[in-house]
Amino acid sequence: MRKSAIITCAVTGSVHTPSMSPHLPVTPDEIATHAIEAAEAGAAILHLHARDPKDGRPSPDPAVFGRFLPRIKQATDAVVNITTGGGATMTVEQRMEAALVHRPEMCSLNMGSMNFALYPALDRIQQFEHAWEPEFLEGTRDFIFKNTFKDIETALQRLGRDEGVRFEFECYDVGHLYNLKHVVERGLVEPPFFMQFVLGVLGGIGPDPDNLVFMKQTADKLFGSDYEFSVLGAGRHQMPLAAIALSLGGNVRVGLEDSLTIGPGKLAERNADQVLQVRKIADGLSRDIASPAEARERLALKGGDAVGF
Repeated sequence: MRKSAIITCAVTGSVHTPSMSPHLPVTPDEIATHAIEAAEAGAAILHLHARDPKDGRPSPDPAVFGRFLPRIKQATDAVVNITTGGGATMTVEQRMEAALVHRPEMCSLNMGSMNFALYPALDRIQQFEHAWEPEFLEGTRDFIFKNTFKDIETALQRLGRDEGVRFEFECYDVGHLYNLKHVVERGLVEPPFFMQFVLGVLGGIGPDPDNLVFMKQTADKLFGSDYEFSVLGAGRHQMPLAAIALSLGGNVRVGLEDSLTIGPGKLAERNADQVLQVRKIADGLSRDIASPAEARERLALKGGDAVGF
C-alpha cells in the first residue's frame, strides 16, 4: 500500500517579486494568514521565507520571522520549515539567522551551487511596484547561488546536530543527489532523508517528466528505501509534475513561492487554492493526504514542542 502524500506549501519566497502578483503575501500578517489557510486546506508542512513589510524585499531578519511564526504555531499543528535559501543578496550566514534563532523542526537546505536565473521575468512585467525589483531580477543574470560543501556542512552541524533540525534537501539537478550521498557517506546526516526534486528553474534540470523519473531512479540507486521524495515544479509546471509525483507514490510541494497561478493565465489568490487543487489530483489517484503527525513520524522530526518560537 502506498503511503499517504505529504503536501508542503511554500507560502512566500524570494523568487517572485510583489509586482508579479497582487496576491503574494508580503507582510507578517499576510504570511501568517496564508500559512494557516494552507494548513487548514491540508498542507502538513509550511515552507516559510520572510519579507520586509515596508517594500516586499526578501528579509533574513529573525525578528520579522518572529512576527508570524508564533501565530502559525498557535493556530495549526503543521510542521514549520524555515528557509536557509534566503535571497540572492544574502550571505550564507544571513540565510541561516532565522533558523538558528527560532530552531524549527525543519529547514530547507540547497544541495549545490548553481546558476539561479530569474532575469527572464523582466520580459513579462510591464510595471514594477518597488524600485528594487528590476535590479534584483537583472542581478540574477550574473549570480551564482552559492551552496558549497562547507556551507552544507555548516548547516548540518549548526542546525542539524546542534539544534535537532531535519532538512528538506532541495535538489535542483541530478548532481545534487550525489552531493547528498557524499555527506551521508561522511556520516553528517542520517536517514530518513526528505528530498525535494526541483524542476524548471533556469540553471537547474528542466521540467520534463523523464527528468523527474530519472531523478527518482537515481535516488533509488543512491539511497534505497532510506528516503522520501517530493516534487516542486516551477511556474506552470507545478500541477503536471505534482500529478506525476503522486502517481509515482511521492509527495508534493505547492505554493506561491513556486508558482503564482492556479491555471493557464489565472493567478492564484491564496496559497490554499493550490493546496486544494493538488488534493483533487491526489483524490483522483486514490492517494490519501498525510497529517502533520504522520509527516513528523515518517520524517523523524523533533516535534512542535521543541522549537524556539
